[in-house]
Amino acid sequence: MIQRKLTKKVRVGQIYVGGDAPIAVQSMLNTDTRDVEASLRQIRALRTAGCDIVRLAVPDMAAADALAEITKGVDMPMVADIHFDYRLALRAIEHGVAKLRINPGNIGSRDRVEAVAKACQDKGIPIRIGVNSGSLEKDLLEKYGGPVPEALVESALRHVAILDEVNFNDVIISIKSSNVMRTVEAYRLLSKQTDLPLHIGVTEAGTTWRGTIKSAVGIGTLLAEGIGDTLRVSLTGDPLEEIKVGREILKSVGYLKEGIEFVSCPTCGRTEIDLIGIATEVEKRLEGLNKPIKVAVMGCAVNGPGEAKDADIGIAGGKGVGIIFKKGVIVRRVGEAELVDALMAEIESM
Repeated sequence: MIQRKLTKKVRVGQIYVGGDAPIAVQSMLNTDTRDVEASLRQIRALRTAGCDIVRLAVPDMAAADALAEITKGVDMPMVADIHFDYRLALRAIEHGVAKLRINPGNIGSRDRVEAVAKACQDKGIPIRIGVNSGSLEKDLLEKYGGPVPEALVESALRHVAILDEVNFNDVIISIKSSNVMRTVEAYRLLSKQTDLPLHIGVTEAGTTWRGTIKSAVGIGTLLAEGIGDTLRVSLTGDPLEEIKVGREILKSVGYLKEGIEFVSCPTCGRTEIDLIGIATEVEKRLEGLNKPIKVAVMGCAVNGPGEAKDADIGIAGGKGVGIIFKKGVIVRRVGEAELVDALMAEIESM
């Protein structure tokens, strides 16, 4: 059983991050925030896929003003991603965002930091400090000789200290790198030095294929060590894929129990059915079903039920014929062509 580190609980809109709250899955829109209808469509799709928090880029005042309509259009926590201009932060707060992603050290003088912090306090809005290895301060790069984990941690805590000075402490921290092990080590160090909730992820992870692997290794390692209160899988692709991967990582580590767990065996010389095609079709047809069951697709009718006896339901194939089993016990025999339909009928009746 994983012993998750108990961090401070911070409210983000209608949910909480940290403490004993469930680990929230996030994504970021790739639409132009100024295009309200396109942004709302993507937010709704992400929510349906299981997204808990969504972030939007706010590069200018037009984007900040678009938040007024967007936040009213969907009942979901939204984060305004802002760099350098504190006025954008103030406008985003005014228009109903649930959180800011802003580094206080980058928005100017103390009075500007105080103005943003006070506006957040008045509305009950937390701030996420986000440090990336590609944008570290020059003095830290010189001090450490590069974007090493210690530099990432010092940068994050430096920003936290700025907010502490203006008595603001509803803070969430992320410190990301595109290097998986650098990211893991940075979060390990940070977790020892703060009880603030941590947003974890591997930045610039890559395309859906490579990015999924890097994110699963990095995020999965941290979660297995009890580190992390919310996560984003950063992929060069459809944001919906980020949610699918993030939720699957949570399932794999044991933090998310809802939804179907799907397993299938690798092909081998004993396989006498179209195992790859059948497994792919079953996985596709299981999407959207929210049943707390384990489904197995096995290629060998002899060993399949035994190897997957802990599955609630499964199928295994022989030569032109297949079996349906529940908890390792055979319940039906059907032809290979009807195997997927028969399995789905059994699942829907469960």
